[in-house]
Amino acid sequence: MTPSYLQGALAPVPDEIDVHDLTVEGLLPTELSGRYFRNGPNPLPGQDPGHWFAGPGMIHGVRLRDGRAEWYRNRWTRTTAFTDDAKFLGSSGIDLAAVSANTSVVRHSDRFLALVENGLPYEITPELDTVGACDFGGRLTTAMTAHPKEDPRTGELLFFGYGFFPPYLTYHRLSAGGELVESREIEVPGPTMMHDFAITENHVVWLDLPVVFDLEMTNHGIPYRWDDAYGARLGVMGRADGKVRWFDVDPCYVFHVGNAHEDALGRIVLDAIRYTPGSFRSVWERVSSGVDEVPGPGAGGDPEQGATLHRWTLDARSGLSKEERLDDRAVEFPTVSGARTGLSSRYLYTVTENAIVKYDTETGANDVRETGGATGEAVFVPAEGERAEDDGWLMAVVTAENDSALWVLDAGTLESVATVRLPRRVPTGFHGSWFADA
Repeated sequence: MTPSYLQGALAPVPDEIDVHDLTVEGLLPTELSGRYFRNGPNPLPGQDPGHWFAGPGMIHGVRLRDGRAEWYRNRWTRTTAFTDDAKFLGSSGIDLAAVSANTSVVRHSDRFLALVENGLPYEITPELDTVGACDFGGRLTTAMTAHPKEDPRTGELLFFGYGFFPPYLTYHRLSAGGELVESREIEVPGPTMMHDFAITENHVVWLDLPVVFDLEMTNHGIPYRWDDAYGARLGVMGRADGKVRWFDVDPCYVFHVGNAHEDALGRIVLDAIRYTPGSFRSVWERVSSGVDEVPGPGAGGDPEQGATLHRWTLDARSGLSKEERLDDRAVEFPTVSGARTGLSSRYLYTVTENAIVKYDTETGANDVRETGGATGEAVFVPAEGERAEDDGWLMAVVTAENDSALWVLDAGTLESVATVRLPRRVPTGFHGSWFADA
């Protein structure tokens, strides 16, 4: 039987294509000059990677310029695992270059990097050709998260790597010029799946949660499982001194952080998408087994089958923490304006299986834009000289049946600005990014 992660909206495409002069409905703003890239797993024809998360990465790209959609192209990132069938874990140990590179794509210091959290990043060109594995001049000796954070004030890129064996967690910092200038081991009890983290102006926020590596599960897809005995805690680390203050929290899991900031009282405020133990087990079993249908982003809005927007307030002075759910709707893939990363931000964008949800974190209000199809992460693109935090656009790939399109919405109103018709169906994937020419 064909696994569910190879069917329907998740079904991989069989080849790489280039198509020019795409059809645009509506008017693309002329200042949208750049590239939209979307990463995700795409197994080769006839290949079963054993898990939705494990397929080799393919990036789908759309080039916008002068109000036109100049091209669409898709390319597999040619890691050694893809080209040479190199093994991540073999008799000689771990090969950090033998990865899928299938989760996200970022740009830092004019270098484009395709990322997955268990190994090295892969550098690619603006045309999606693979340059090769990147270890920043031999200085990076751990994996690199797929969710690094660029500090909008300094231009530094902060990230981490987690491992199956000690060191279990390592913090890294790239200068604005792309040089690895700091690596620091963070002590945690054991190996966990730490998918994301957060930064503020002066701190890093760690998510030490009870999804643990299990060596006995290495032949069962992704070797992680829920462990009640591990506990759940959030860590607040000073960026200057590296000291961590830990806060115990109710058992949960977080794949994706929205944002964090320091409030007027010096407390850390963290907004993230929180899974309960039950909803995590439900989602993890379905994405791991391939027998049941894999839930789309936000699991159709059902909180029993997905995760909800949650806020933690952490007070290092008193040692107290507060937790609150901000909405009952199940959502995923939270995004904010990159200019607000680590700073106070009012608006946060998420998606459900077939809608985009915009949250006003000051008033508690939310707006919903139904899409009528499988909806990918909504990426915020600021307008030139933006006059408000939501002055700009949202970009997301929406797939209805076998037709995919790149939607461009007004981020303030969620009204349609333009739709770029893509020449093929884009499988449901993970994270997208906009890279302006400037």
